[in-house]
Order: sequence, then structure tokens, then C-alpha cells
Amino acid sequence: MNIQTQPRLSAAESALIDAYNASFGDLPGNGAVASARDRLLDDLKTNGLPTRRIEAWHYTDLKTLLRAVPTETSTAVIDAQTPFVAGSPVLAVLQGKIDTKASVEGVVVGAFADMLREGTAAPGLSVIDGDDAIGRINGSFVRDGYVLEVPADAELETPLEIQAIHGGGQVHTRFPVSFGANSKATVIERHAATGDGAAFVSSVSDISIGDGADVTWVIVQQQGADDTHLGQIRIRVGADAKLKLFVINTGGKLVRQELRIDVAGENAELTLRGVNLLGGDTHTDVTLVLAHNVPNTSSTEVFRNVVFDRARGVFQGMIKVALDAQKTDAKMSCNTLLLSDDADFSAKPELEIFADDVVCGHGATVADIDDNHLYYLMARGIPENKARAMLVNAFVAEIVEELEDEQLVEALEGIISAWLVKHA
Repeated sequence: MNIQTQPRLSAAESALIDAYNASFGDLPGNGAVASARDRLLDDLKTNGLPTRRIEAWHYTDLKTLLRAVPTETSTAVIDAQTPFVAGSPVLAVLQGKIDTKASVEGVVVGAFADMLREGTAAPGLSVIDGDDAIGRINGSFVRDGYVLEVPADAELETPLEIQAIHGGGQVHTRFPVSFGANSKATVIERHAATGDGAAFVSSVSDISIGDGADVTWVIVQQQGADDTHLGQIRIRVGADAKLKLFVINTGGKLVRQELRIDVAGENAELTLRGVNLLGGDTHTDVTLVLAHNVPNTSSTEVFRNVVFDRARGVFQGMIKVALDAQKTDAKMSCNTLLLSDDADFSAKPELEIFADDVVCGHGATVADIDDNHLYYLMARGIPENKARAMLVNAFVAEIVEELEDEQLVEALEGIISAWLVKHA
């Protein structure tokens, strides 16, 4: 006789289940949403959080690394922050709640809480695959977020900034966003903490880019020193569309940032750039799954990582080229500066190609600062710590400067410089 036993729950898993049971009556949603939430939580009860035995989570054993989950409550007083680009409209999500009166000229703005109450959100409360722990957690607990629609042929003159600001506790948000055909826009998705209270944050952005649209999407993650951030962005790119996706991680104790991209229209172009600045005793994992599903598409992905102290970083990048996706041009690279003997970085670039007429490649490098470059600067009177910071800054600023908005570039360079002052 075979006896099936469930895995023993960790303290964090038990805390999540208890939090769900305690808040279920207050979570927005009709019967269909409640059923979807129950199914997701049942999966968590049955399978638990992923361990290193799950290939997609091999370098981020969430069951072990997530030691505690704070309660949902937070008494912090939170205000929206000054936008990166002066004059930009801001849609603030403060402690997981949106401003229901917020509006942006030329954009249709709605509340995800309304979608939950109406039940239209139920089909989206699902996992991408069996290993989608972020989708499972977010779908179980999400309360609110902005629903945005940029109409066809519209052009936003200034970047639109979504600010998800918290002061501790649990915060779970979702952002369904659609860009109409031939629209043009820049959106900044900014995650930040105020105060010292530990937080457990999950966020899912579900983005549809219409045919011929030109979109720049920037993710800025600046969580607190004790925060856990589980972020996921799901993107579908239409025909003749252009997407520039930029990701910068500078905070958080435990971070998993997933990028799930479906290139679904011919002649689509994707440019992905990322910067990970890691210090202290932190763990940051960026996992990319990019699917080229149709012919004549292109993508380039470049990640730059800087690792100090006892930090641990992970980059997993999978490019999938479908059988019908002939003439695909896809290139991926991951370059790392490892600046401490106690630091660690794992890079796992992968190609899965079923078409036979493609140009695809990947590469990864890990190195320290070149002593000759350091000596050159120090010989000209620059102190060693400042010389190191200059070299590191140049290493990452090169890809930041690819963004066309000068004010946005300046703001991101300011974030990098401020971080290096603390760590270099």
C-alpha cells in the first residue's frame, strides 16, 4: 500500500496559509474569483514553495530562503514620491491601494479591485506553468492595482510612472496594461519602501502590446533591506511592434524578478537591458523566458551585474525559438563584476531552437576590475575607492545610456551613483 504524504510546511508556508484564511472574507472578488484563489492556495498547500529540486528555482530555493512572512497590516504613513522625470503623471499605489480618483490624459485608467469584484479578473488569476510560484502567491492575495489602456494611435508625451510604495507588511498588486495598435508610450514601474518595517511584496504586470506599437517599459526595484520582492512581468508583443524593456534592481533582501515574454507578431523587435546592483547579504534572481513564436523577429538581451560583500546573484535566461519561427535573430549576454571573495553569481543562459534558419547566440562573463584600469586612474590622483566606483559606474552606465529620454537616463544614473557611494 502506498501512502501519499504532503511535504512538511515551513514557517513561511504556514504563515501564508494562515494569512489567507484570516483575510479571505476581506479579499475582493465574486464567486469565480474566490474559486480561483482557492485553487491557487490549494496548490501551495499541496506542493509548498519551490525548492532547488525544481529546475526553474534551482538557484533560488524559496522554501529555504523565505524564512518569515510579515502580517498584512502596516501603520506607516506613506506618500507618493517625486517622479523620476519632472512633469510626469504619477499613478500611486500606497500600501497596496490605488487612488480611485487618479487619471492620466490620453489613458483609460481603472481599478483592478473592480475587476476582482466583477469577476472579470478570474481567468487571469492563473499560473503560467506548474512552477509559477509568483503567479500562485499573487493570485491568492492580490487586492488591487491599476488597469491601464493606451488607445490605438495615441502617443504619451511624457513617461507615465506607476509607483508601488509600501511601509512594511504584505502588499500584493497587479497591473493589466494594454497598448493599442500604433501607440507610443514610456512607462516606469517603480517599487520602493519607506521606513524600516520588513515587507513581503508580490507584483504581476500583464502587458499586451498591439501591432505597430512602440513601448518603453522601465522596472525600478528599490525595496528595503529586509524586504522580499517577487515580481513578474508577462508581455505579449504584436506584429511590427517595438519593445524596450529595462530592469534595474538595487534593493531587497530576497528578490525574484521574472520576465515572461511572448514575441507573437512578425517583424517585432525586442530590446532588453538589465542592471543588478547587489551588496550586503542579499539574494537577487532574474529569470527570463523569451519565446519567439513567429518568423522574422529579433531580440537582444544584455544584463550587467555588480556584486559586493556576501551577496548572491542569479541570471537564468532562456530563449525559445518555435518550429515556425524562421529568420529569428536573438542574442543574449550576461556580464558580471564579482568584487568580493565572498560574493557569488550564477549565470545560466540557454537556447532552445526548433527552427533551422536562425541567428542565435548567448554568452556570459565574470571578472573583477582590471588592475591596469584601476592603476591608470589612481596614478592621476584619484583615490582607490573613487576609482573603483568610476569603473563600476562606467560598466553599467553604458547600457543605461541606450534609453532615449535624457531625464530618465539622468535619474537612473543617479540611483546607480547613490548605490555605489554606499557599497563601493
